[in-house]
Amino acid sequence: MFVTLGLIAVAWVLFKEVRWDKVFRHPQSPGARLLQLILAIIVGHGAASFVLDYWNWTSSLRWLFGSD
Repeated sequence: MFVTLGLIAVAWVLFKEVRWDKVFRHPQSPGARLLQLILAIIVGHGAASFVLDYWNWTSSLRWLFGSD
């Protein structure tokens, strides 16, 4: 849960650097902010899923190559 929330926060901070005035007419409007939040949640959740899956896969490798 902490990994997911942390990566959502990282995505939100990174999305603040995007030039949203090229996409939205009023980038500070509530609708534009809500879309930015939803995009941050989607990207953060996807990144967290990748990180946690990678962690799980690498920890499973010892069972594949281990002699214990």
